[in-house]
Amino acid sequence: MIKHSKYKNTGILFELLVRQATSDLMSKKDPQAVKIIKKYFTNTELNREYNLYNTVLNSPKLNETKAEILITTIIEQAKKLDREKLGKEKYNLIKEIKKHYDIEDFFKTKVDTYKVYGAVFTLIESQISKEYSDTKQIITNKLTLLEHVTKESFTERKVASKVVEEFMKEDKEIRTLAYKILIEKFNDRYSTLSNEQKDLLKEYINNISDTVQLRSYLNTKLTEVKSEISSLKDGINDKVTQIKLTEVLNFIKPIGVKEAVKDETLVGLMQYYQLIQELKATN
Repeated sequence: MIKHSKYKNTGILFELLVRQATSDLMSKKDPQAVKIIKKYFTNTELNREYNLYNTVLNSPKLNETKAEILITTIIEQAKKLDREKLGKEKYNLIKEIKKHYDIEDFFKTKVDTYKVYGAVFTLIESQISKEYSDTKQIITNKLTLLEHVTKESFTERKVASKVVEEFMKEDKEIRTLAYKILIEKFNDRYSTLSNEQKDLLKEYINNISDTVQLRSYLNTKLTEVKSEISSLKDGINDKVTQIKLTEVLNFIKPIGVKEAVKDETLVGLMQYYQLIQELKATN
């Protein structure tokens, strides 16, 4: 997970410097902050990065499609910055702030748009980092920026679907890695995965963008598990267990043509396969 740092967040640094400059001028102090702004935010990598923050922060209200384009463009532009030069400029900027101001007092000032600045920072860092980025964090950051730019509320599931769409565009090696990670995650919950569960996950990943194909595949598997559980139920003598299995069978229904394919269906199938394993072990 990317850790947010206000000391490295160009948007926050610029805003705090502007506030400090205002305070200096009103107090009739030597406006060192003004000199620092001119030095570090004129024709520099810091200035170019700040413009990315500023574009998001002061964006007019956009619809979802345009907001997505804006966020994607910001990330792509951030990748083009000279990271080494930018790092040196930030280091020297902090050094100069420390020289003229108490650094603790400088960063105590409350920034109302802190959440937006933080989302831009962590989203950019997650995209340029060579390390695996936390998907939950990416979704949360996108959610924050979409809500800020569109001035509307978004559900986490809606943003997650966008992340999945982007993921499906990645090359085979990355998708294979993600599949392995999914296997590990489900292993934590289900101990070990059966071949049926692994095949289910693989198909789910490969066909996530093809709703028709995915619905057809899942309906086939739902029919198969329902038939197998029904067959295993007939071989059980315990009446209580039979009643519970009958209730389970009533829950297993195909996905309608107009119904959306939900994650709950995948989780349900994983559990049905687990149930089948346990029933076979018991008998």
